[in-house]
Amino acid sequence: MLNITAITAIPLSFRLDQGKTVTMGIGSTTKRDAIIVRVETSEGITGYGEAHPGRSPGAVVSLIHNTLAPMLIGMKATDCVGVWKRVHRMQLSSHGVGSGASLALAGIDMAMWDIRGKAANMPLYELLGGSKRRLPAYAGGISLGYQPKESLAEEAQEYVARGYKAIKLRLGDTAAKDIERVLHVRKVLGDDIDILTDANTAYTIADVRRVLPVLAEIKAGWLEEPFACSDFASYREAAKITSLVPIAAGENHYTRFEFAQLLEAGDIRIWQPDLSKCGGITEGLAIAALASSHRIPMNTHSSATGLNHAATIHFASAIENTQYFEACVSHYNPLRDMFGVSFEIGQDGCVEPLDKPGIGIEVDESIFKKYPLIDGPGYVVKF
Repeated sequence: MLNITAITAIPLSFRLDQGKTVTMGIGSTTKRDAIIVRVETSEGITGYGEAHPGRSPGAVVSLIHNTLAPMLIGMKATDCVGVWKRVHRMQLSSHGVGSGASLALAGIDMAMWDIRGKAANMPLYELLGGSKRRLPAYAGGISLGYQPKESLAEEAQEYVARGYKAIKLRLGDTAAKDIERVLHVRKVLGDDIDILTDANTAYTIADVRRVLPVLAEIKAGWLEEPFACSDFASYREAAKITSLVPIAAGENHYTRFEFAQLLEAGDIRIWQPDLSKCGGITEGLAIAALASSHRIPMNTHSSATGLNHAATIHFASAIENTQYFEACVSHYNPLRDMFGVSFEIGQDGCVEPLDKPGIGIEVDESIFKKYPLIDGPGYVVKF
């Protein structure tokens, strides 16, 4: 029996030096955090996953160690659905979804899928029913933030030179500055590069009324998270402004039930769950199926370490409604790089999944001592 014998959450952090911060709608980055989740088994197979820190990594680590682990140790390490049912029964349904519980479950679930792949000697994409294929990627992550339009265009050109055929610009500064920047970047890049945009919840409906027509003019692929994840009224109003630029959201929605609410509202036409946030790969599959049944494209959000990036590419290779992989092109992110290469962009603008069993990432825990926990939020906002 391949049973769970231990679940350990390992928080990691690093500070950004002066001049390496990126400013966007949720503030200026001061540090980056990640939580690696290790699941050990009775047969000696160890799986690794990633849980999003949710601006409070210490709290998520405590939830994993003191609440979820005790109820899951002893269960079959391959029983992802059974683990989901138990956590849903004892935590999500009885004490509310809460982002913390969803983040914690996500890391455990991802590690369990890593175990399943290793036990079957199959790469995750194959285990999930997918195939090794080239997936379009866009230059994202903590990048292309607020800056003079000239340097923003230069940064965008840098990613295009690497092979990216799509980039994501950060909006949410002021409507006037955002408009100036997107018009300039489109002029510099020409019409052959897809421009995607993300306001990181910083817009008002008045801002969107000004900006969306310009995004339609430059043929932007989407406007992501203009409002708070729960502000359904504003999303409903924004969707009425134009049909030429779809509204995207999902990285701050948790479990299939919140995505069912998005479906019922009908205003968000592109879904972006994050496997380290939404509840994990098991929950991501349910969300993808729900989206597929209504012809909604999935642009799975990815962040922090190579574990989540690699898992996301596997996942995207196993669902039929994938549109883009979000590639972290942050100039400085040692957490992305500490396990080696998790993806490579080709001159075709695409990436492909790793071939090793499970997620395919070799985790060297000796590296962790370089990145001790720095608790607290990673973004600073000047009010």
